[in-house]
Amino acid sequence: MTEPTEDRRLFREAADLAIRLQNDPANPVSAGMVRAWVARSPKHQAVWGRVAEIHGMTGRILTKQRKAARHEASRHAAEGVSRRTLVLGGAIGLGVAALGTWATPRAILRAKAHYMTATAEVRRVALSDGSAITLGPDSAFALNLTDTRRSAELLSGMAFFEVASNPALPFAVHCGELTATADGAAFDLSSDAGYISVSVNQGTVKTDAPRSQSGPAQQLNVGDWITLDVTSQRIARGTREISQIATWRDGMIVAEQETVAAMVAKIARWQPGSVVLADRSLGSRLVSGVFDLHDPIRALEAVVRPFGANVRSITPFITIVSTV
Repeated sequence: MTEPTEDRRLFREAADLAIRLQNDPANPVSAGMVRAWVARSPKHQAVWGRVAEIHGMTGRILTKQRKAARHEASRHAAEGVSRRTLVLGGAIGLGVAALGTWATPRAILRAKAHYMTATAEVRRVALSDGSAITLGPDSAFALNLTDTRRSAELLSGMAFFEVASNPALPFAVHCGELTATADGAAFDLSSDAGYISVSVNQGTVKTDAPRSQSGPAQQLNVGDWITLDVTSQRIARGTREISQIATWRDGMIVAEQETVAAMVAKIARWQPGSVVLADRSLGSRLVSGVFDLHDPIRALEAVVRPFGANVRSITPFITIVSTV
């Protein structure tokens, strides 16, 4: 299975430029690089238009929020450290609790999983049936390949599945309350902060979520995506360019109207230690943009800054995301 490598390369170049603009919007060099890149061909211009449409939803807010963020920081400083101390103190407690219980779920995953990855580790696993699974960081899956069954279970995290064709034996992937079944297809599957997402890169994928409000079965074609909210059992559905699917394999995440909670959980897989979202109300906010996983702290800041939130590394093992 091959992807249109030229489209993917151009999208990655445009995304890199968008990230650079996001991190330093006032730098004329960054803007000049974008202008020069866009002028190279009509195709460059078209790809930049797609990236800017996604990224701009966040980018425009970011540029407006910088002064507001500085004003908020001054106001909080004037109020003293009491509220911040209480919130961050509680968040640190949550972080310590998370670290204290981390070994138990990790041990359970280790007992169930056939393959696991560590923080920031991306691993590609070739299967005996000709399929392949690329496992994202801090992720785990179990495998069941026999003469009569092809199935896997994504126990944690994210994975990109490239399913070899065998019409007599479709490949079923289970993830919580959702099952994705495919043959001769490629798709991205992730589970983060109570949201399960599927995006189809190649072929056709059938998803089944028996308790979903949208009905149990959904057929997804190339470019289609769905996200299941595990709590409400609601399904959101849309389409995207295939060059935007599973970009985490190349060190970036493309988000389009994703919740802050899900984005924080995804990016946290590249950040050592525990990342704690201290404000629950912040988690339900929606964000769009392109985020660089090579610098997870900066990526987290880009996700939450439009909403007046901050990211603080309290210790080398605890990172707090909060509005104070």
